[in-house]
Amino acid sequence: MVSSFPRQNARTQRFTLGAPRNFAITSDGSSVLFLRSAGPEDPVNLLWKLDLETSQERLVADPRLLGADGIEQLPEAERARRERLRESAGGITSYSVNADGSLVAFSLAGELMLCDTSAGTVSVVDGSTGAFDPRISPDGASVAFVLGQNLHVAPADGSEAGRQLLMGDKSTVSWGSAEFVAAEEMRRTRGYWWSPDGTKLAVTRVDVADVAKWHISAPNNPAVEPRSIRYPAAGTANAHVELHIVELDGGTTTEVCWEKDTFPYLVDVMWDDNAPLALVVQSRDQRSMCVLEAADETGDTDVVVELSDPEWVEIVPGSPRRWRNGWLTIEENGSTRALLYDGEPISGADQWVRSLISADESSVVFTASTDPTVVDVYRYTDTGLEALSNKSGVANAIADSTVTIIEQASMDRATAVTVSRPGQFETIKSFAAEPPFRPNVAFHETGPLNCHTAVIFPSREDNQPLPILLDPYGGPHAQRVMKARNAYLASQWIADQGFCVVIADGPGTPGRGAGWERSIRGDLAEPVLQAQVDALADVAKIYPGRVDPNRVGIRGWSFGGYLAALAVMRRPDLFHAAVAGAPVTDWKLYDTHYTERYLGHPETEPGNYDQTSLLKNAKDLRRPLMLIHGLADDNVVAAHTLQLSSALLSAGRPHEVLPLSDTTHMTPQEEIAENLLLLQVDFFLRHLNET
Repeated sequence: MVSSFPRQNARTQRFTLGAPRNFAITSDGSSVLFLRSAGPEDPVNLLWKLDLETSQERLVADPRLLGADGIEQLPEAERARRERLRESAGGITSYSVNADGSLVAFSLAGELMLCDTSAGTVSVVDGSTGAFDPRISPDGASVAFVLGQNLHVAPADGSEAGRQLLMGDKSTVSWGSAEFVAAEEMRRTRGYWWSPDGTKLAVTRVDVADVAKWHISAPNNPAVEPRSIRYPAAGTANAHVELHIVELDGGTTTEVCWEKDTFPYLVDVMWDDNAPLALVVQSRDQRSMCVLEAADETGDTDVVVELSDPEWVEIVPGSPRRWRNGWLTIEENGSTRALLYDGEPISGADQWVRSLISADESSVVFTASTDPTVVDVYRYTDTGLEALSNKSGVANAIADSTVTIIEQASMDRATAVTVSRPGQFETIKSFAAEPPFRPNVAFHETGPLNCHTAVIFPSREDNQPLPILLDPYGGPHAQRVMKARNAYLASQWIADQGFCVVIADGPGTPGRGAGWERSIRGDLAEPVLQAQVDALADVAKIYPGRVDPNRVGIRGWSFGGYLAALAVMRRPDLFHAAVAGAPVTDWKLYDTHYTERYLGHPETEPGNYDQTSLLKNAKDLRRPLMLIHGLADDNVVAAHTLQLSSALLSAGRPHEVLPLSDTTHMTPQEEIAENLLLLQVDFFLRHLNET
């Protein structure tokens, strides 16, 4: 579960750098391709190229000139992919590039397009209507793409229409796509991988026959039939996932064999030069994860890396990965998370490693924190560690053996993107407008757990004590208290309406070691809520006379929505009003991989689900509560809010429900996001002034 908070338009450019899928470095290190919109009001991604030999940027492809700029024409599979990635921009949002950067493939308005980056010409592959996730082969000769439930391949020169390589043998089978939990929870958004020589593909076969069928309706348009989805709720069946090696010539397939009953989750697949196909698999209880190497001819596998943890093995971006003659892994190591090479730490003793960026023969690039509110990029070589970013904010990167691209933000400046190679340093131009205000943020550590907490006051001094509005996410896999200026723009706007806004990252949030994250195992409610209670108490002590602890609101989205409703129900003595957006209200209705990691299987640990459900607290509501939910949400389905509302009504507890038609777990439409903020501010001003 990833937070998708409704945001106002702060008139900042959608600058999509920082997500690895949006960068490409050519094999000779002479140029970089990237996505960027044309200006601060522009919601459409364009494809650009930076020539490092001349330091010149050039526009390569403009979706508007190709007849597509938004999301209206997207095939359903592409919409789902963007939803899983929380991608709200229009235009080009992902692409594949050949080694020298001369050819790019991308899907636009449901058509597969091939772009010659030198000439700037674009051609459409015949028979590709509905295509998504195109990937050019390593030899540059072919491009594969998914169309419907099937995998297709076409010549990369566009000379022929795509041909169907694999076809599902029944309606519940698809080839080459990631199943729901892989894309939503495991960060695996793809379902096929090219061999290094471009003659074969490793392709997933996904069968959802045993996965429960749910229905997403459109109450605002009764003429539209409900949309069926396959949703693996906690304790129920997952999709059955296989991996097959497919010959490009003839389509001969060999199934890769492993103990799928023991390791049903396919986490990742790697096919490196001069190395066997490797796959990462995980057990259903997530306490075991293995790296397997497969023989192309037989599909037989051997275990080469085994990872285990008494609670769960965390899936960390970029790892495991081959390096030299061994394997890089990222594992919990006491109070830190360490980067290990064949079991020996190569990261710093005080570093909490967040991701593995790249590894070549001489070096390894990774991100890590020594302060949970700061993320830096580091390079390890045999001579030691080197920081590549400035240790003052939040940084991300991609890199190869010659070029390193770093995106970095801090409290003093907006995001900047730099490209470096030996003897050269370039800054990629930003077209972003400056926000009309600067966040006024103070950082504290609150409560006995020293939770990292941000406090935001209005830009102008107020002589009267301000109501307090807690604005957390508060749950696993997401931090809100980070030293990046733009992370606080919406919170500052709210503060300027007459609030002291408080954001606290409690137990379970990343950045503070295994014990911190795993302290919520079995209970997603009380430890998380107590951290907010402690933050509230300390803020009242730190700012006496400036805040009013007798007027306290709390709001949140996704897990934050769950936390907001939980707070106002269980601690009405402290929290006087709440807005809960897209909240999980009954964890038995959320997906297997996320929920079972923290609460276990509902058949073996039913008490964990009972004690964390909001439904049982419905009778305890005494304070104003607004529930907001997108009716098209296929992640936290609207049934969560509707069931809670029904329970509240049965208990005779007044509350408000705001249904959002045609809205998913995201709220990408700026008008909706802005009006949601206005409605929430009005709600809190009304109810907190009545307290």
